Amino acid sequence: MYQSTTTTGGPILSGDPSDSSGRSRLGRRLIQLYAGLVLYGASSALLVKAGLGLEPWNVLHQGLAGLTGLSMGVVLMIVGAAVLLLWIPLRQRPGLGTVSNVLVIGVAMDATLSLVPEVHGLAVRIPFLVAGVVLNGAATGLYIAANFGPGPRDGLMTGLHRVTGRSIRLLRTAVEVAVVVTGFALGGTVGIGTVLYALAIGPLAQLFLRVFAVPAAPKGSAVVADGQPEGAILPR
Repeated sequence: MYQSTTTTGGPILSGDPSDSSGRSRLGRRLIQLYAGLVLYGASSALLVKAGLGLEPWNVLHQGLAGLTGLSMGVVLMIVGAAVLLLWIPLRQRPGLGTVSNVLVIGVAMDATLSLVPEVHGLAVRIPFLVAGVVLNGAATGLYIAANFGPGPRDGLMTGLHRVTGRSIRLLRTAVEVAVVVTGFALGGTVGIGTVLYALAIGPLAQLFLRVFAVPAAPKGSAVVADGQPEGAILPR
């Protein structure tokens, strides 16, 4: 679930609370954050329904769900909370987006899985796969551009990078290969969708980051220390 920026916390509010432009901008960012997280969960559910391969962490979530009997959304929240605990020795600070990531995506995924019927035949499954990947890219752009802090898994990457000095690319690859292998061994779905997601999510997220970029706060705005996302880790 992967989401986010190297920012380690949410916005800091100060100054005149009557600043309408600051409040409007903050309101837009909050809408983007939660719209993006809901869409992320819904798009991930479409990939599950397509049955052609999942994004790396959801391969693990699906495998654990099959092992435990819990829903994928609940497993996603449990794993997210467990990863968040690893932030403590890494001295990472969660933001509003971090906590919201743990709670909202799983709920949205389970809701979508319960509402969308099972699909059969490649004529339906392939459009589900493509829609899931594209909407996931849009969701990633939405909530990263909101800049309320990284998701649990991305914060883990940035924390490990800071502590070990290893490149984020290397750390991400190592962690996600381990996640996919473990999830596959537990029964998670790996396939052409996993490959398509890996190839497409970066360019899609960068595109939607530009589309959903929040204008910089004017000088003297009530919202400070909340600049544009830097060093986004894609996806989630």
